[in-house]
Amino acid sequence: MRYDNSPPSPESGSSISPDRPWYTRRSTLAVAAAVLAPTCLAGWVLTQTLAGPASGDPRARVAPQPASHTAPGGADGKAGASPSAPSAPAAPASPAASGSPLPSGSPLASGSPGAPAAAPDPLAGRTVVIDPGHNTGNFKHSREINRQVDIGTNRKECDTTGTTTNSGYMEAEFTMDVSRRLRTVLEARGVKVLFTHEAGPERPWGPCIDERARIGNEAKADAVVSVHADGVSEGSRGYHVILPAKVRGGSADTSKIVGPSRTLGERIAGNFARATGSGPANYLGSGTGLVVRDDLGGLNLSTRPKVFIECGNMRDAKDAALLTSPEWRQKAAQGIADGIVGFLGG
Repeated sequence: MRYDNSPPSPESGSSISPDRPWYTRRSTLAVAAAVLAPTCLAGWVLTQTLAGPASGDPRARVAPQPASHTAPGGADGKAGASPSAPSAPAAPASPAASGSPLPSGSPLASGSPGAPAAAPDPLAGRTVVIDPGHNTGNFKHSREINRQVDIGTNRKECDTTGTTTNSGYMEAEFTMDVSRRLRTVLEARGVKVLFTHEAGPERPWGPCIDERARIGNEAKADAVVSVHADGVSEGSRGYHVILPAKVRGGSADTSKIVGPSRTLGERIAGNFARATGSGPANYLGSGTGLVVRDDLGGLNLSTRPKVFIECGNMRDAKDAALLTSPEWRQKAAQGIADGIVGFLGG
């Protein structure tokens, strides 16, 4: 292949006579094309000038543009349609596609249209009754709290004073503090929480044990927990959960709550130990942290799953140091709450 315009060499083997100038050897067809090209161009210009735009729209003279691949609502805010012909109005861009915040309550806010709603919280609508053991005013109302009440199987005092630490910290103070912390934790999970009492001027003593049971029954509580601390000899340490025995007599019948109450108690015991680091009582329960009793009116008269928890021994110096600590009481409340939530299926 040659890349210059020099004449062919005589030695090239060409059949054309070497005495004829090379530049005269042009094809007749090439000459004709050269003559016709300007004529065709002039004819096309004349035609365009006379005809004008067919639609009268100046955009008809604009060369068609390739369709844009930008999604609707792109950088220029338009769909990339060709300007050579009118197009249907573009559908509004969805807020999700454009990055705009979704309006509250929009079906897109929780997923695509038609998506199934989120499963309801298993704790929604559940009711728990918390029973803070004793009352700080009981010490001043011995006549009232010593009154006998029917607990189904026999009769017992309306209530008792509860115990104290050696330094005078009252069990009733401890139980109310833990109960309030427990309520806060449960309500944060959506649980409806009721107290058997709040103490104070409106409740200077009590309530009696039969009334405490009735409050849980009438609330149709899913679980009832009575918060306590024990008062036994020094060296006796640890927590225990008291479960109802199967009793039937008078207005007492625990046959329907024995099973679920045990489940509730087991959940609370395990979570309480985990949250507080405390061990099960070393003086009863055979190391299980669970004790069954048939002499407590608050359990005998209950028709709802119910347990008592003795969080520690106020008469033991080591346990008392825990029970008087606000940080530890928060852990105790969390452990009890975790047990209740587990029982409720949360």
